[in-house]
Amino acid sequence: MKKIVSLFAVAAMVALGASHADACTNLIVGKNASADGSAFISYSADSHTLYGDLQFIPAADHQSGEMRKIYDWDTGVCHGEIPEVAHTYSVVGNMNEHQVTIGESTWEPRAELVESKGTIDYGSLIYIALQRCKTAREALDLMTKLVTEYGYCSEGESFSIGDPNEIWVLEMVGKGLDELGAVWVAQRLPDDCISGHANFARIHTFPQNDKANCLYAPDVISFARKKGWYSGSDKDFDFSATYAHLDAGALRGCDARVWSYFNRFKSGMDAYLPYIYGKKNAPIMPLAVRPDRKVSVRDLQNMMRDHFEDTPFDMTKDPGATCYFDVPYRWRPMGFKVDGVQYSHERAIATQQTGWVMVAQMRSWLPAAVGGVLWFGVDDANTAVFVPMYCCMTEVPKSYARGTADLYTLNWESAFWVNNWVANQAYNRYSQMIGDIRKEQGAIEDGFATNQPTIEALALEAYKRAPAEATKMLTTYSVTQAQEATSRYRKLGEYLFVKYLDGNIKKEKDGKFERNEAGTPVQPKFGGYNQDYFDNIVRGSGDRLKVIEPEK
Repeated sequence: MKKIVSLFAVAAMVALGASHADACTNLIVGKNASADGSAFISYSADSHTLYGDLQFIPAADHQSGEMRKIYDWDTGVCHGEIPEVAHTYSVVGNMNEHQVTIGESTWEPRAELVESKGTIDYGSLIYIALQRCKTAREALDLMTKLVTEYGYCSEGESFSIGDPNEIWVLEMVGKGLDELGAVWVAQRLPDDCISGHANFARIHTFPQNDKANCLYAPDVISFARKKGWYSGSDKDFDFSATYAHLDAGALRGCDARVWSYFNRFKSGMDAYLPYIYGKKNAPIMPLAVRPDRKVSVRDLQNMMRDHFEDTPFDMTKDPGATCYFDVPYRWRPMGFKVDGVQYSHERAIATQQTGWVMVAQMRSWLPAAVGGVLWFGVDDANTAVFVPMYCCMTEVPKSYARGTADLYTLNWESAFWVNNWVANQAYNRYSQMIGDIRKEQGAIEDGFATNQPTIEALALEAYKRAPAEATKMLTTYSVTQAQEATSRYRKLGEYLFVKYLDGNIKKEKDGKFERNEAGTPVQPKFGGYNQDYFDNIVRGSGDRLKVIEPEK
């Protein structure tokens, strides 16, 4: 482990967010660690330049000799092309029609590997695999073969690759500008465990004689030896320590997010706080832990809303929050200096610059059309609504569809813009508004949870008659619920705007804003500030605001 050079290195954290992959979080649940036997993968696509929408790629047949162009997911640049296959599967978001799901988070590799030679970028790798594979194992095999043949042109990447029966974590980095290909290692998540990754390579030492649960590039160790980066024994080889760039940002800004997830479901995680703080010889946090209780889909949705609450990193407890309506958000840049000393704000799972967020639910005991649900939201997971989008869908709701709007074009029919309107009002007066948001958010999501057994029972009956009938039913349901959720959130935004106008808080009675006997608005409450705010003001301004009565 390299020496930590500062309390909280800024470089790695400031770099996060340059593209939609550069600051993502994946949380993973094995099927026997979940409350209902589902396998789960969550994924937030975080970026300051990403418009949140739901991608839909229909199934297709292709002619012999047809080629697929490889467009970089972040830049749109065409890197080349590869042969197409005869048939490709439909994809909704990051889940295909067979319930295969792939998420990712980008990490900074050692400097020599930042630029890599090849055709396939990480985004293309995801969607090629989703369009061609029926299982997670097939996807893992295809992804690693593609980069071997065509080269890999992205930075370090952690992939979550799952289906209803198993989930793998694949970590990969290109070989730099001198060689084609990639070095990689993949570990299967034990079915009774949870795992996660958040912009730092999480696989350290790994079992090298267990092909059922661990696979790796044949030269993953010899390549490091050739480059002079490793000289120890094979059994002690540490993938993360060898290929990833370690600094305080990688720990406190990245692995701390995974630690917070583990800490919520597993006792004893304080033992890994020294690791997060970068202490020398501290025990490394494991790739996976066995939770003390089973994790539900709602648990995972709420975990994506985490701001380190009730931990040493709690973003609601420092003066940046307590002086300003307990807001658990900090505007970028994250790093700053005081008296020549470098500091940084925390980087939580929930963040304002999320484009979209998902929790993929994969179930082995149901037909794929019914079993695969992409619980999908746009913008900040903390204030977003997770809407059920079934993997068999044949169309996307207009409010979530590509082309409805973009990052520079506000459109009130766009779920992304409506959700941003709600969230950005709350960022300024969080403690006052979040209760109103939680009430409506909870009511919508409670409705989805209540409806799910009934809708799926009907869909199963329809599936027995004709799979196409179930597909049509679930498509209609997903589209309708998404449109209704967007409409309700627009009304929520209007309500917040009226209620909290000009720093006031309008009084309510019997579910309406209160009026007097004459029908005119009653005097509102004054929202004001808390004592921490006043204390901070006086400390900063001295007696300038002191009330001085005139001398008599």
